[in-house]
Amino acid sequence: MPTLSQLMVPLPVKSGPDDLNVGAELTGKLDKEEVVKWLAKFYQRREIKAAATENGIDNYIYHQTYLSFRKFCLEIDKLPVDLHVTFSDIIAGACHLDSLLPYFVRHAKQVFPHLECLDDLKKISDLRLPANWYPEARALTRKIIFHSGPTNSGKTFHALERFFNSKSGVYCGPLKLLASEVYYKSNQRGVPCDLVTGEERNFASVNKTPSSHVSCTVEMVSVNTPYEVAVIDEIQMLKDPSRGWAWTRALLGVAAEEVHVCGEAAAIDVVKEIIMSASEEVELRRYKRLTELMIEESSLGTLEKIRPGDCLVCFNKQDIFWSTRQIEAMGIECAVIYGSLPPGTKLAQAKKFNDPDHPCKVLVATDAIGMGLNLNIGRVIFNSLIKPTVNEKGEKEMDTITTSQALQIAGRAGRYGTQFSTGYVTTMKNEDLPTLKRLLSQHPEPITQVGLHPTAEQIELYAYHLPHANLSNLIDIFVNLSTVDDSLYFICNIDDFKFLADMIQHVPLPLRARYVFCCAPINRKIPFVCSMFLKFARQYSRNEVLSFDWLGRQIGLPFACPNTLLDLVHLESVFDVLDLYLWLSYRFQDLFPDASLVRDMQKELDCLIQAGVAQLTRLLINSETKVSSGTSQAVEAEENRPVLFTKKTLYSHDRNAIASGNPLSSHGRIADRLLSEGLLTPKMLEELKKEWQFQKDCEKESFEASNGIVDKSNPAKHSKNDPLNTRRFNRKRRT
Repeated sequence: MPTLSQLMVPLPVKSGPDDLNVGAELTGKLDKEEVVKWLAKFYQRREIKAAATENGIDNYIYHQTYLSFRKFCLEIDKLPVDLHVTFSDIIAGACHLDSLLPYFVRHAKQVFPHLECLDDLKKISDLRLPANWYPEARALTRKIIFHSGPTNSGKTFHALERFFNSKSGVYCGPLKLLASEVYYKSNQRGVPCDLVTGEERNFASVNKTPSSHVSCTVEMVSVNTPYEVAVIDEIQMLKDPSRGWAWTRALLGVAAEEVHVCGEAAAIDVVKEIIMSASEEVELRRYKRLTELMIEESSLGTLEKIRPGDCLVCFNKQDIFWSTRQIEAMGIECAVIYGSLPPGTKLAQAKKFNDPDHPCKVLVATDAIGMGLNLNIGRVIFNSLIKPTVNEKGEKEMDTITTSQALQIAGRAGRYGTQFSTGYVTTMKNEDLPTLKRLLSQHPEPITQVGLHPTAEQIELYAYHLPHANLSNLIDIFVNLSTVDDSLYFICNIDDFKFLADMIQHVPLPLRARYVFCCAPINRKIPFVCSMFLKFARQYSRNEVLSFDWLGRQIGLPFACPNTLLDLVHLESVFDVLDLYLWLSYRFQDLFPDASLVRDMQKELDCLIQAGVAQLTRLLINSETKVSSGTSQAVEAEENRPVLFTKKTLYSHDRNAIASGNPLSSHGRIADRLLSEGLLTPKMLEELKKEWQFQKDCEKESFEASNGIVDKSNPAKHSKNDPLNTRRFNRKRRT
């Protein structure tokens, strides 16, 4: 971490607007060479450095102030009268060199304004007692009930029963899917309940009056509204390096008579510590798993051993696509769920997999199944135990999954009340099985720290004291000066926030609006989404309405069903853009007025993505044969990504492929992009090349047979009784 001084940007200092050079009239014009000589002596004096340190000026600020002070004294013709007279006396030998110190310190405070308000800044960023931030909750005598247990133990069920039977209540979930599920269940049971997420608000009442019950994502919970019962789900997310602050805020701030928290036993001790700081107590209720979970004695080894009810868990998209391709090549239909899919597509895939009358009996998914979806899984198979993670510094690492993650995912096998009364878990690779057994035999490590995040009010106070600092700089200064009880709290990762702040730094926005924009939940790894975010900010800064028609032109309406994997990936990014519009429309309704139309468009787009996911194998093949639907003109924005080859190389590849009559003989344009983006592996590409060649051979044989042409050099080639050829052709037809 840089020091506080290094975070401060020195400000230029200008002279006053006086027309007369009073100092020169009193003592004559200064000799600039003499000024430079005496300033150099002043800078080198140890006594001056010691005095500067007493005034809060460290070595970095001391040097920067000296450079600025010297420039000021040499370039300004009309120095302040007192400074001009002091220089004149020093040059004449009438006073000591140290007489410059008060002027030097004054200049330092002009160059670095934080020197005058450092104590105030430290008070603002004192985060040692977050319980005191919520006076409404502290005014109540809250009853805290911790429902502790593993997956499929019924802990959330019991907490929700109290929610449904209360006079008023709020449910705080980690995902829109979970909040929506509680919203529908509550209204089906005759308990009017509203839905509040970052992107929308649905009222149970036709006349849109607020209900006494609310189901929301945890970031959206109100800490000012009183409730009888509050349910905070997945409380172990307190430790999340990015979102943990939201659970801390909900736990300390929700103004409810009863607060039911549900989650892993690993969070019990830290929740007790937090609640103790608010002078409250915790009642603990423990639950056991309702179905048995067994670890198989052998790994799966091959996908040919897959069976109905299996869920293959992968931790990256290329493994998802590769595994789906292999399973469907065996004539087995499978559902696919991964994180970037829209909620509607995830639910549709889950419904297809859960339906006993549907031929789809196998699921390929990422760890997105760990929470938010009810799935009838008989056996969980870990394709790998290595997962990319982000550490406290925001750096990406590849590491073995944690005990908590292993238990969360494996626990999805054997759902209570389904045909899978016993759940099974295993690995794809034999070498991973001992590691999985070790992980599942352990208890999750106790959580020791929970997340905090600076509020908009705190940043506004910082901006008042440091009006020339940009938002990203203010955040860095806040984190540097913040005082946190390290034994219990940590500052959440703010890299995404700073990334967005830097992106729109040149866009003129009020501080509060800038802060809100930077809190937008977008994936900064998707260039198209980032470019649309920037366009939204620019339109807002010009006070221009972001209408449905304007948005349609930007994203390339109308949509078409995806024909390639690239089309599907682009549609997913467009869906994220629509999510961003809805998120902003909830906060800036005047300039984002067409939320209902965008929501309808999003439903249509969701259906197209569902259709694409249902045909992943065809999309993979089309990606190499270049049958693209041209989903939208906006895909051109994605083509500005940095690639590993030049346009000349691209042209050469494409021309060679066309000349050979085989788009796979040399990597096509789309193939190279998918490889560079990690959506396609070289192994997958080789398999697709073989299939393409086989398909061309089959078409050639069919043409020759229909025209009576026989290859005399190889008569067995066209034999209809060749069992190997027949099997290959039948397998290709199934594909």
